[in-house]
Amino acid sequence: MENERLEPYEAAKQFIAAYYPYCNAALVAGSAVRGGATATSDLDIVIFDARLPTSTRESIFYNGWPVEVFAHNFSSYKQLFEIDFERAIPTHQQMVKEGLVLKDNGLVYSIKQEAKQILEKGPMPWTEETITMKRYFISDALDDFIGTNRRDEGLFIANALGEWLHEFFLRTNGQWIGESKWIIRALKRYDPIFTEEFVAAFDAYYKDGEKDKVVALTDKVLAPFGGRLFHGFSM
Repeated sequence: MENERLEPYEAAKQFIAAYYPYCNAALVAGSAVRGGATATSDLDIVIFDARLPTSTRESIFYNGWPVEVFAHNFSSYKQLFEIDFERAIPTHQQMVKEGLVLKDNGLVYSIKQEAKQILEKGPMPWTEETITMKRYFISDALDDFIGTNRRDEGLFIANALGEWLHEFFLRTNGQWIGESKWIIRALKRYDPIFTEEFVAAFDAYYKDGEKDKVVALTDKVLAPFGGRLFHGFSM
């Protein structure tokens, strides 16, 4: 039962003692320690162990908690930081920055500072070529969205538009992006007012089939970069 589970930090400490007693350092992150836990929230535990040959990920149930373990040695985590930087979704950096220390050999502070500096710097700026390409694909999807009379097709075109618009809006403003529930969290972190407009536009379509707000939002996002693009595009 949910109410029988240990408090998140204590559960994480006991998990480390049981499964990784000889690790050099450990952190616990995620919604459970941020104070936004739900009935399905898990514990995200980051392990640093010099003896590990590479980074690994493991899922396990422990004392009523689903636990996601992200285990690294003291060089392999850098490779994941680099991958996250390139895709502009800083999953590992965010976990390390926000994570509460469970165990420390004296190196956790420097790794946290490394993650913090990457997050504050932001992702690599898009080139003009990338912006042009993204404009074209968003414009193409928008034309499909406007033109379709099929509800089933429209639902999934809207899904693609929502993901691409969030990416375009944030990346052209030098911001990190998200995936799944982190799409909205990434938008809110940068611009809560735009996020309300974004959610309202897609909500209107999903609830009532109203397309106008999604079309207007798309045009608003593309406008500073030349608007919709079809004629003359080449790749």
